[in-house]
Amino acid sequence: MHNVSMVKEFLLLGFSEIRELQLVHAALFLLVYLASLTWNLLIVAITTLNRRLQTPMYFFLRHLSVLYLCLISVILPKSVVISLTDRRSISLLGCVVQVFLVVVLATSELVVLTAMSYDRYAAICHPLRFPASIMTNTASGKMAAASWLIGVLFGVLYTASTFSLSFCGSNIIQQFFCDVPSLLKISCSKDHVAINVSITGGVALSVVCFVSIFVSYVRIFHAVLRMPATEGRAKAFSTCLPHLGVFTVFLSTAAISYLKPVSDFPSTLDLLVSVFYTVVPPTLNPLIYSLRNRDLKVALGRVLIA
Repeated sequence: MHNVSMVKEFLLLGFSEIRELQLVHAALFLLVYLASLTWNLLIVAITTLNRRLQTPMYFFLRHLSVLYLCLISVILPKSVVISLTDRRSISLLGCVVQVFLVVVLATSELVVLTAMSYDRYAAICHPLRFPASIMTNTASGKMAAASWLIGVLFGVLYTASTFSLSFCGSNIIQQFFCDVPSLLKISCSKDHVAINVSITGGVALSVVCFVSIFVSYVRIFHAVLRMPATEGRAKAFSTCLPHLGVFTVFLSTAAISYLKPVSDFPSTLDLLVSVFYTVVPPTLNPLIYSLRNRDLKVALGRVLIA
């Protein structure tokens, strides 16, 4: 990181130059942040305290909620402050930390979503072996730990390779948070070998996770369609379809954001794509899971009534 001395801070992009719209954006993001905090904290608390929810599925759901809490806390508060104060600067160290944490949390989320698909496959396709020999507490804990280790590994790779580049020209990041594609756009280094290797590794991990989830769901749907009872099918689909939708939205928007060329004049659509993989999942996914899961709805109802 010795080549970044020419730039001491960066300027983040706002959603609008009109003051009234900036305030609307700040209010909207603040409401989204508070709603996301509330839902995810509720899921963490309920799946921790309720004895009926001590299964691998809820363990991973709790882990996913923790990742979402961290992710939105890394991105949204800074964006709200920028809209309120119109001070768009972020220090070099702050940008480094933000890139590292976003990559760590997004990568861990991808791995956890993959583990959740395997959990559903084991529960539906191998129900007799599922709790005792496949998805034990030890196996679930190892998968969760692996998600963090892989996330930290990619976080170090992406951060080190990105900030080893020279930033000697424009310091305006065409995004509302520090992300790798926008930083590459303003770098004056011509040698991008290190970051290209990191991106290749990220693509390879995404492909592995996508194939794993695809194979799991092919087997799940094959098993579900063979179930004689309609109620059994409905229950299986109610736990699988939300997860599949979450994964599809997250991976597709993240791939668009990281793989498409960054334009010199980013549109509102470019910013919305980033919102869809950083802000939307932490906000809507807990709501989707809680509304589609009978046990979680009952537990949430008891808490809200009490």
